[in-house]
Amino acid sequence: MKNSTHLTKKKLTVHLGEMLKEARLKAELTQADVAERVGVVTEVYGRMERGHLTPSVLTLRKLCMVLRVDASAALGLQAGEAAAWLKESEPTPEESPQMRRLLRTLRQLDDKQLSAVGYMARSLVQPEAR
Repeated sequence: MKNSTHLTKKKLTVHLGEMLKEARLKAELTQADVAERVGVVTEVYGRMERGHLTPSVLTLRKLCMVLRVDASAALGLQAGEAAAWLKESEPTPEESPQMRRLLRTLRQLDDKQLSAVGYMARSLVQPEAR
């Protein structure tokens, strides 16, 4: 990802495991208790808690509900970070749908056709004021 504040998959898995363990201990539950309530095998839950396995979205949702953990905190998102990430990931003008369509079309042209399109495009652009 672009921003270094975002967690890598491994760091996210480890962070999530730490959050799960902390919440489980706070709730005074065993790994077997949580696994049973979530619908996974105890060994699988243990691997998640140790940071060796990333749960599916559905399992993560169940874990958050069972352990009463905020999903944003479990995913390592600080308050407002998700909104900032969404804003960061908005397409740039170079990635607009119109630009992507144009590039797809241009990739299908041969050299002679590209030259003609280039000439036409240059004629549409106003020369810089001197």
